[in-house]
Amino acid sequence: MNANGYSSVEREYIRKHHRQEPAGNQCSSFLIKHIRAPVHLVWSLVRRFDEPQKYKPFVSRCIAQGNLEIGSLREVDVKSGLPATTSTERLELLDDDEHILSVKIVGGDHRLRNYSSVISVHPEVIDGRPGTLVIESFVVDVPEGNTKDETCYFVEALIKCNLKSLADVSERLALQGRTEPIDQV
Repeated sequence: MNANGYSSVEREYIRKHHRQEPAGNQCSSFLIKHIRAPVHLVWSLVRRFDEPQKYKPFVSRCIAQGNLEIGSLREVDVKSGLPATTSTERLELLDDDEHILSVKIVGGDHRLRNYSSVISVHPEVIDGRPGTLVIESFVVDVPEGNTKDETCYFVEALIKCNLKSLADVSERLALQGRTEPIDQV
C-alpha cells in the first residue's frame, strides 16, 4: 500500500482504465471493492448492460434496445426514493477480454448531466481463494445549486450501494457453487 492507501496494482489499473478528465463544472472520483468471488462470475453480472437490476438495487426495470453492442441504448426505471424516475443510457464500451464496461447517461428524468462511468473487473487472490477487484470511476456535471463535494458524495453513495450489492450477489452465487458465468444459466 502507498500513502494514499492503494496498492501498486490498484494504482496501475486506475491509471490504465480510469483516467477521467473533469471539466471545471464537473466532479470525478473512483471507488474500489474487493469481492470474494471469481472474476468470471462477477464479470458475468457487470457485463449485462441489458440487466443492471441483477445487482443494482435502485433499478426496478430495464429495457435494452439493440444487440448489446457499442452504441446500444437502455431505458432504466429507478425505484422510488431517489431524485429520479428514469434514465436513458448508452453503452460506450464492452470489453470481454479486459473486463471493462463504460456507460454514458444521455437522457432521463434526473439531475446527472453528462454522467459517464467506467467499471473494470480484475482477478485477485483473497485469503488464498479466487477473488475480484472491482474499480468504478465516474465524471458528471455539478448541478446548479450544488457543490462538487455534494455531487461527488451523492454519486459515490449510489456507487457504493451498487458495489456492495454486486459483492453480495456474487459472493452468494460463489457460495452456492456457481462456477459458470451467470448469463449462461
